[in-house]
Amino acid sequence: MSDCTIPGLDGLDVDDLIGRRDPADELGLEVDFVRDRTVLVTGAGGSIGSELCRQLLRFEPAEVIMLDRDETALQQVQVSVAGHGLLDSREVVLADIRDAEAIHAVMLDRRPDVVFHAAALKHLPMLEQYPDEGWKTNVLGTRNVLGAAAESGVQTLVNISTDKAANPTSVLGQTKRLAERLTAWTAAETGRDFVSVRFGNVLGSRGSMLPLFAELIRTGRPVTVTHPNATRYFMSIPEACHLVIQAAAIAQPGEVLVLDMGEPVRVLDIARRMVAALGGDSDIVFTGLRPGEKLHEDLIGRGETERRPVHPKISHASVPPLDPGALARSTSADTAPLLLAA
Repeated sequence: MSDCTIPGLDGLDVDDLIGRRDPADELGLEVDFVRDRTVLVTGAGGSIGSELCRQLLRFEPAEVIMLDRDETALQQVQVSVAGHGLLDSREVVLADIRDAEAIHAVMLDRRPDVVFHAAALKHLPMLEQYPDEGWKTNVLGTRNVLGAAAESGVQTLVNISTDKAANPTSVLGQTKRLAERLTAWTAAETGRDFVSVRFGNVLGSRGSMLPLFAELIRTGRPVTVTHPNATRYFMSIPEACHLVIQAAAIAQPGEVLVLDMGEPVRVLDIARRMVAALGGDSDIVFTGLRPGEKLHEDLIGRGETERRPVHPKISHASVPPLDPGALARSTSADTAPLLLAA
């Protein structure tokens, strides 16, 4: 992540905050599955989705279709990709993955060859408060995308997951774990390259830790840290997206690809470095772990075998498939633990 800065943070260098790592560009794997293909990105207006759109253009796709339910976010990504925000071309699609009929219609009309599924709800404490919202988007929405992709002949689908899906203790982790399992089932049923890619926190995304800390420091407010020993895996948005594309190029149907994120970093150390770097005098206040939060995150879950047969930065794991028919008997996030135990 050399020379990585976060927009809006006065050029703060991520390397100075979390330590230097080998750059992702050393991977250099072939990405032939994108070239001359029609690619659709769900959640294209988000931090990961928009960066995926920008990076995918380097691999010469025939078309990149950007889908999101947020019209303003679509306009912003269109500006960065196409150089305008007119919102009057077929490269932008306004649709919600919760709407199965709409997603099927889009897939059958546009017939993408490759889908990157980045649409999700991702804030752990928010989903602890509103678990059914996580269920509707992360589980049922993913089921809709997978079903539409299978029906419309998509050959490669990449489900963007999270390290919280490994040994999940939160609604976020449980719903994303179920999304991984639904992806594995669809891969087994179709024989196509439907895979998941799992990684940890990305720095600089909307609502993420660094912009939040910076705002607190600049306004002289206390910086809130859950626990003095809490650690997290961190990666920049460009590096994460680069590795997602690279991992998808080597995945086998149904696999979960786990990105090497280096050593976990203590959140307290980052908070202290940011206070020093920004010249603030904010106190650091410990709030305690929130419901569902772990002290330390996992990348590989219990019962998963970590294999790196192709590249030393990408682990291959497997999860038990989950028939989406099981979701028909489930109406809310309350049933997620039962499905996870199935």
